[in-house]
Amino acid sequence: MRQTNRALNRSLLALLGLVLLAAGVLTAAAGLVPEVAAAWTATAAAGLDRSGELLSTAPLPGAARSWWAVAAVTGLLLASGLSVAWLASQGGGRTPRAATDLDGDRGSTVVDIEFVAACVSATLAGNLQVLGTSVSAWRVHGTTGLRLRLEARKGASPREIADTAEELVLGLDRLLGHPVPVLVRITSGTRSRLAGVNRVH
Repeated sequence: MRQTNRALNRSLLALLGLVLLAAGVLTAAAGLVPEVAAAWTATAAAGLDRSGELLSTAPLPGAARSWWAVAAVTGLLLASGLSVAWLASQGGGRTPRAATDLDGDRGSTVVDIEFVAACVSATLAGNLQVLGTSVSAWRVHGTTGLRLRLEARKGASPREIADTAEELVLGLDRLLGHPVPVLVRITSGTRSRLAGVNRVH
């Protein structure tokens, strides 16, 4: 439910992984195969010579010595700024408000997510199938949605927990006064395994 572009992130991570893998393979090959090491050395020397020739084509008085050096530093600074902006745009979307109702001149009514979480906990206080719950609210494309997580006890019936989640969603709709998109996650973990099996007769 976050605003992160997962497809773009995965594509960038895959591309970065391939680049690092290729660099690792070349480095290992250069250390193990003399022919690869010689080719690597020759390529690096040719690259340094080419860089020197390129720098001399656009001389600049002063310590920078070349406009190409200034362009390279500017490019690095721009890339750094774009990276920071991209990192800052990741995630986000979480909000402390579960719902907001505007009522003209009489003001607005705001339902805090902590209130909703407390209602969910109180509703499931006597439920032997669920060990714990958490509720959070997210803003996605201008719409507020809820994420409800139910931690199942070891040996609990998934069907019964799913029915419980459905009742909770209907109860949240009545509580907030209108239907709200809800993402329900039924999980288990270390706490579930240590809690033991609960048998309902």
